[in-house]
Amino acid sequence: MTGIVEKTVAIPTEYISEIFGQFDENIKLIERHLSVTTVNRNGEVKIIGGKPSVEAAVGVVEQMVKLAARGNTIDKQKIIYAIDMAMEKQDLNLVEIDKDVICHTINGKPIKPKTLGQKKYVDAIRKDMITFGIGPAGTGKTYLAMAMAITAFKNNEVKRIIMTRPAIEAGEKLGFLPGDMQSKVDPYLRPLYDALYEIMGPESFIKNSEKGLIEVAPLAYMRGRTLDNSFIILDEAQNTTGAQMKMFLTRIGFGSKVVITGDLTQKDLASGTRSGLEIAEKVLKKVEGISFCKLTSTDVVRHPLVQKIVKAYEAYEKKASK
Repeated sequence: MTGIVEKTVAIPTEYISEIFGQFDENIKLIERHLSVTTVNRNGEVKIIGGKPSVEAAVGVVEQMVKLAARGNTIDKQKIIYAIDMAMEKQDLNLVEIDKDVICHTINGKPIKPKTLGQKKYVDAIRKDMITFGIGPAGTGKTYLAMAMAITAFKNNEVKRIIMTRPAIEAGEKLGFLPGDMQSKVDPYLRPLYDALYEIMGPESFIKNSEKGLIEVAPLAYMRGRTLDNSFIILDEAQNTTGAQMKMFLTRIGFGSKVVITGDLTQKDLASGTRSGLEIAEKVLKKVEGISFCKLTSTDVVRHPLVQKIVKAYEAYEKKASK
């Protein structure tokens, strides 16, 4: 048949099972998505198909071999991401991304960007005083910001960490929830606590929290303060009003670094209220020292089904806006 080519990729024996996956699920993903056929013979994988498809598949397999050689587990998410990038004909060096270890969790697990979008986001946080991370759920916006904050704190680059988010969610009003003010706001801040515990450990968090070096508080508590020498994270920023966002941005003092995260497709503001995140993007996009990083469904690092859900909603919303 004309147009059919074949190429061979050598895979060291110790990585064969990692690359192929359980019941060959990884290699089957490559075959299905890139329309190629593979044959495994004595540590070599022969890839057969149309020239562009074969070249893309070879690139994916070679990237996986390099990642496996660095001790990585080759999971479905890594395979799908490499396939997506190959299909978009993007130059991808997953090893360079993999080398960027921000810090380790309390259990010793390395925290690092997993996609090109995440790598650009982490680099922007390092470079600029204020970074906006905008994108759908599961793209690691908050978690990576938290890892960067804890690393800066441990390296004495900042004196404290402040994490905040607006206490508005899914149409619920705080006044109707049981308990005192702290118990009312804690559910809204729980995702921040969870990430802190995983990266820093409960004991270290409690000790530093008692000293006032780590603060987790609703956005309203930021009013009237000047925040110097701090790493400040504003999470769920799509739920700020224009006035709240301006208030927050004007609190920032000397020696501070700020990361603002949000997903403009998941606003819980009252109907007709414009998001402060949306306004900030228009007002500040040309201001030096401020970065806007757009993460997409391609950067989703949760279960592959989450990526499919995000893509389906993106397609639906794009169609509905026409």
